[in-house]
Amino acid sequence: MTPKIVVDNLAAGYGSGFVLEGISFNVSQGEIVCLIGASGCGKTTLLNIVAGLVPYQQGTVTMDSRPVDHPGPDRVMVFQDDAVFPWMRVHENVEYGLRVKRLTREARTRRAAEVIDLVGLSGNERMFPKELSGGMRKRVDLARALAVEPEVLLMDEPYAALDVMTKERLQIEFVRICEETNMTCIFVTHDLEEALFVGHRVILLGRRPAHIVATYEVPFSHPRDVSLKRAAEFQELRGELASRIE
Repeated sequence: MTPKIVVDNLAAGYGSGFVLEGISFNVSQGEIVCLIGASGCGKTTLLNIVAGLVPYQQGTVTMDSRPVDHPGPDRVMVFQDDAVFPWMRVHENVEYGLRVKRLTREARTRRAAEVIDLVGLSGNERMFPKELSGGMRKRVDLARALAVEPEVLLMDEPYAALDVMTKERLQIEFVRICEETNMTCIFVTHDLEEALFVGHRVILLGRRPAHIVATYEVPFSHPRDVSLKRAAEFQELRGELASRIE
């Protein structure tokens, strides 16, 4: 089966030096691939390249065998910082991208209701972001991304600013949603437990310039319960990852 995303011998940089060099990996349909590595190693730059937001100098990036060289509605990013519009209610935030796509009011309302229910926000449609917790605002971010039915989700440390309990709840919901929708995802995180919990594969990047140090197939089956994080095999793999990060 042809991979959904192919990154082949990618190199990119600013000025005279490369930030990324020799990066090659594939992402299959429905797969969650997590990128980890030390701060400043180029994880977000790589994600931005796949999003079509940052140019690269060498190699290729393709999606469904088509070159990626500009942003498109087939790829949607979810960022660490809240991207909700504070003057819009929940349903208006979720419908924003659907308005851009010029869907009818009836179609917007129906699709927004579907994804609001999917992310567990039913009953909160008319609330403003200031009335929501941090975790609920992240659910709005995810609902807005899913509403436009992208083929690929690009997650840039989306839960980094949340408390541990909220983060774990959202990790569980994220895995469930990806399974239900067969979503393809590249997920950048500093949290090794998060990478092992949500990912099918984990790619470890090194620095100066960024390069792939190792790729790990995550051996735990789905669905995953948060109790997995306390398992000896899980913690052993986490320890191995930690020892290899610069």
